[in-house]
Amino acid sequence: MENIEKQVREEARKLLSEKKVDALVGYEQGTLPYQAAPCIITEPEEADRLVWNPFCSVNLAKYVHDLIFQHRQSQTRTKPEDRTKKVVGIVARGCTTRSIVIHLQERQYERDEVVIIGVPCTGYIAKRKLFRALDGAEPLSCVVEGDTLKVESAAGSKSIPIKEILSDSCLTCRYNNPVISDINVGEPAPPMNPDGEYDDVDAFENLPTDERWAYFTKEMDKCIRCYACRNTCPSCYCKVCFVEQSQPRWVGVSVDESDTQVFQIMRIFHQAGRCVDCGSCVEVCPMGVDLRKFLKKLDKDGFDLFEHRAGESLEDPPPLGAFSTYDKEDFIFEP
Repeated sequence: MENIEKQVREEARKLLSEKKVDALVGYEQGTLPYQAAPCIITEPEEADRLVWNPFCSVNLAKYVHDLIFQHRQSQTRTKPEDRTKKVVGIVARGCTTRSIVIHLQERQYERDEVVIIGVPCTGYIAKRKLFRALDGAEPLSCVVEGDTLKVESAAGSKSIPIKEILSDSCLTCRYNNPVISDINVGEPAPPMNPDGEYDDVDAFENLPTDERWAYFTKEMDKCIRCYACRNTCPSCYCKVCFVEQSQPRWVGVSVDESDTQVFQIMRIFHQAGRCVDCGSCVEVCPMGVDLRKFLKKLDKDGFDLFEHRAGESLEDPPPLGAFSTYDKEDFIFEP
């Protein structure tokens, strides 16, 4: 892990020194001992701020998109011949590179506007699992030692196997190495448990309809409409979200049960063929809403119906953005 972090810093410093990127998005130590924070650096000497460890959780592809679009917006009053491109570097693991592939497929920016430092990933620590392992005690210090996390809290010292507190998205990840990159650091990470990727979805599908709906309503009752899930998702980049449109108004602004359910249903279906299962939405949700189960159901449908996995390859277009003459279209005759 330390060797990867060192290589990331070296490559970032080199990219900025040689002016190959205008800015680089990575992680730095956060204000809490169990959290790494996204950071944007623009000078070579800032490369020492970069870290790579199991606390790096948020999908950074969101920042690449926003930086490029902010730059474009700043040039709207500039003559076309005088406009410049902003090249953004990024430290990216497998799920992050899949989000970048989706951005490129959806023509959000060009391939020469992003430089990818690909890093192998063995999963990130889910804060809720960490707190549960500590019986709710606040961690005062966290040190990674091999496969173990040594934690000091008000309740004392504790050693926790990292595998026990990894995000659910990481436990069954099949893309823990970059699918696209310009620079690779470290050795490829070993596979996780991709064979169990849809176990939870299979179990959920086998429940009676009323039980599935009861679970959905129970989870959505937790939602306070803070939009943290939307704001952290790399695939949510609309300039105006449907929940904030007034003409027409799709959904109310209150936490009324039906409004909350409509918001979540529409956002989830917007991710059809686009969710890379990075787990960022679940990680940032302050109420612990189980969004992943519903997103993973759409992911499973995408593979079962179209043999498609979101962001797997630039050459594999999203199922809702492509047409095949070999599509059986069974859903027309057997809805």
